Amino acid sequence: MTPLFGRRARLRWLHLILGGALLMPYFLAAMVVIASLRPSSTLFASLPHQLVGFVCALPMAAVTALFAPARPLSAGAARALCGLPAGRQLAEGPARTRQARVRTAAWYTTHLALGGVVSALTLALFPFALALVVLPFSETVRGSLVVVPARELDRPWVLALAPFAGVVTLLAVAACAALAGALLAGRAPVLLGPTPEDRLAAAERRAADLAARNRLARELHDSVGHALSAVTLQAGAARRVLDSDPEFVREALAAIEETTRRTVGELDSVLGLLRSGEEQGAAGTTGPALDALDGLLKRCGVPVSLTVEGEPGPVPAAVSREAYRIVQEGLSNALRHGGPGVAVELRIAVRATDVEIVMDNPLPERPAAVRPGGGRGLRGAAERAVLLGGRAEAGPHDGAWRLAARLPLRTDGQEKK
Repeated sequence: MTPLFGRRARLRWLHLILGGALLMPYFLAAMVVIASLRPSSTLFASLPHQLVGFVCALPMAAVTALFAPARPLSAGAARALCGLPAGRQLAEGPARTRQARVRTAAWYTTHLALGGVVSALTLALFPFALALVVLPFSETVRGSLVVVPARELDRPWVLALAPFAGVVTLLAVAACAALAGALLAGRAPVLLGPTPEDRLAAAERRAADLAARNRLARELHDSVGHALSAVTLQAGAARRVLDSDPEFVREALAAIEETTRRTVGELDSVLGLLRSGEEQGAAGTTGPALDALDGLLKRCGVPVSLTVEGEPGPVPAAVSREAYRIVQEGLSNALRHGGPGVAVELRIAVRATDVEIVMDNPLPERPAAVRPGGGRGLRGAAERAVLLGGRAEAGPHDGAWRLAARLPLRTDGQEKK
């Protein structure tokens, strides 16, 4: 009996009754129109006229379902009551395209049509079936059952079969409701499911969210990761000479203090992006750029030989920020793998069309230890360059480790600012 009276069957039955209730305003409006055309005192009691009103109500319901809010309301009711097949999802949000509106109208009309039929059967046959069940035990019911002549109800075989006929009628109504509910559940993913436009919009939203998360991950890695690497090495060096060189210890502590102070400011900026959750705000935020490169080189913890060709001033803000982060990652990489004594050669060339960054540092004598999850920094540098339409590569070159990046000053259709 579960398919007919189980929880899923009851919820689907309720969904159909809801459809019948939603059909009533359209049905009454249709009957009013019919009454104005054919005045009659028995109009609402006439089954043919009721059928005509039912048929005329469905196009009216279909028209109202063409409005955009109809889809989320229908989808919400279907999710809660229909018992959808496993793995089938319904669309989110209003219907924006013609195809989505037509599908929603088809679903809404089907829901109201089946709901009207099941509601009518429920209201008409349920009391009749219950009356048949109690017919042998109640003279009052036998006297009030006008659909059968009273003399027929007094026959013993009628009284004996009446309860079975009542049970069969109840089962028939439940079966009709179960079949109609299963039909709606099967059509819901087709008519209320996402259209190709919905899937494309969802994919674009996921891509935008992923890009925003990757941006935040790069910012955290490059700012906080660089600071932690520098602070760790400076603190380790200061610990080793704590008793023999107090002046170096004071300089190291001052560098650690300055590094952490600047990093806290950068961390606040990144967390502000995370709290706002607005891509426009993320794109327009300011951060350290090439004009802050001197401070980065002074506190990076490694000796750097800097060569600048051209004038960094005309570089667009976005390119300047990404160039700063790429240099920062190169210094962090040199510091982690070479230690505080490694020498780094940095060349920045600003041309009319692009900015070129080349960083060289000696390869370590022993291969660097592989850290779980390591390598994100170099991938992040490559992503930064690709997002601007450039490229970045890192690897051994002529006995040294080289990080090279080229960032165009403008992309197609974008003027340099």
